[in-house]
Amino acid sequence: MRKLQVLSALLPLSLIFAGCVSDRTEPEPQSACSDRGAPPCVAASDKERIHDPQVSDVERDDLADGNTRFALDLYHELGAQPGNLFYSPYSISSALAMTYAGARTETEEQMASTLHFTTLSQERLHPTFNVLNGVLESRGEGSSGAGRGKFQLNIANALWGQIGHPFLPSFLDVLAEHYGAGMTLLDFAGAAEASREIINDWVAERTEDRIKDLLQANDVQSTTRLVLTNAIYFNAAWKFPFDEDATAPGDFTLADGSKASVPMMTNTAHMRYHEDDGYQAVEVPYQEDRLSMVLVLPSDLGEFEAGFDFSALSTLLVFRETRNVTITLPKFRVESRFDLIPPLKELGMTAPFSNADFSGIDGTRNLSISAVVHKAFVDVNEAGTEAAAATAVALDESAPETAAIRFDRPFVFFIRDNDARTILFVGRVANPST
Repeated sequence: MRKLQVLSALLPLSLIFAGCVSDRTEPEPQSACSDRGAPPCVAASDKERIHDPQVSDVERDDLADGNTRFALDLYHELGAQPGNLFYSPYSISSALAMTYAGARTETEEQMASTLHFTTLSQERLHPTFNVLNGVLESRGEGSSGAGRGKFQLNIANALWGQIGHPFLPSFLDVLAEHYGAGMTLLDFAGAAEASREIINDWVAERTEDRIKDLLQANDVQSTTRLVLTNAIYFNAAWKFPFDEDATAPGDFTLADGSKASVPMMTNTAHMRYHEDDGYQAVEVPYQEDRLSMVLVLPSDLGEFEAGFDFSALSTLLVFRETRNVTITLPKFRVESRFDLIPPLKELGMTAPFSNADFSGIDGTRNLSISAVVHKAFVDVNEAGTEAAAATAVALDESAPETAAIRFDRPFVFFIRDNDARTILFVGRVANPST
């Protein structure tokens, strides 16, 4: 069954392919916003979103390729567990790209390597994400959604910061200019639960209530200083809808050889088709022709997944022929929630979670990522596809570690003039009782 899950998970890949304002120049605590229980306030950059950044085709291709490589890396990590799987690699990459804007030194290097941002500098990555967002958001004029409403592909970003924390204007500017993300000031320190509910409500509203309770209680603490969120909502009608009257129960063979009876949809249409050793693939278009769902049926799921890399996907997506295809597809709905810290660590991103350097956010090295959570939803039926996902990255502030040293055994000491770099006395204490 997982191959249908693979390509439903690849839906975002097909998208990739085809009242209280603080002065941004004053990073001191915003005292006017510090009243607990008051409505959320906004820490404003005076920069507006750049709607036409100058980005080359090579840079756009580099970002698309890098995002795809990360999506496949993540598939191998998340797909190691059996069962249904659905996630939005684009949402995850976007949320982590915003976080990456504040990363420095080894933290920056590891994030770039894991997320495949290595071909683009920070100065070029964020404008390129801006362009890609704009391209995606421009889709669908005149097309319908799966519920016979308007086609929707909505992407939203937001920051949620601790009242009084000294966020750097340069960090706020990058996220305002290239992600359209303003910062709402919340009181994590004094009202973590209320802050969590505000963020979850924002996510639910921007995903048509498909993603609820993204952040759980342990994801936001009194030590949380910043949460970065991305939400994506997709609703599109098939170009060739399935006839509801033709849907009938059918057998679906599970991995262990047993069978389950599920509603099977059937349709015949002119579609792009590809057949290779070990699998068949078909591209099912939406009314917005530049978007499609690619479905792959392998003869051996495990073997296919083992070799499922960037090269294999590139070959698969060539689709050398267009022909009449009769497709029989189960109606399905999948919901997933992931703690992404373990797979990100497996992929080599360890520094951001301890001894991190996010000095580009607030000028200190006291912040580290405490949570990376992702939820996703997809519903595939006769009319089309509805999908939603959201990602949150939380950064907590750690008090500087207190070192402990107990002189309860023999020790050596020096008395020195530090400016003159001269040792005046040297001693050793072997027994302080004599």
